[in-house]
Amino acid sequence: MADPKPEFLKGTLDMLILKIVALGSIHGYAISQRIQQISKDVFQLQQGSLYPALHRLEDRGWLQADWKVTDTGREAKFYTLTKKGRKQLETELMNWERLIGAVALILGTVE
Repeated sequence: MADPKPEFLKGTLDMLILKIVALGSIHGYAISQRIQQISKDVFQLQQGSLYPALHRLEDRGWLQADWKVTDTGREAKFYTLTKKGRKQLETELMNWERLIGAVALILGTVE
């Protein structure tokens, strides 16, 4: 039986997208490929999840998008992190560290 697909905790997808975009200007498909590659195929983003998240982050002012030509000659929206987005990413990372620290404490007490 195949392993069930892991579900993202609320806000995790946004944080992962912000982290990938923080590395440099990138288009949507490349974001999904990078997340899949880095997670060793644990996370496989579907367009129905990725693009609404990108639009949401853009609407919040955390990402800026510009149309550019890709390496294959096609036009695509390339996303960059805004100053507001960088600040949000820092906040998200701090909250994530607190969360995993608390979970680790609880798991460490269970025997």
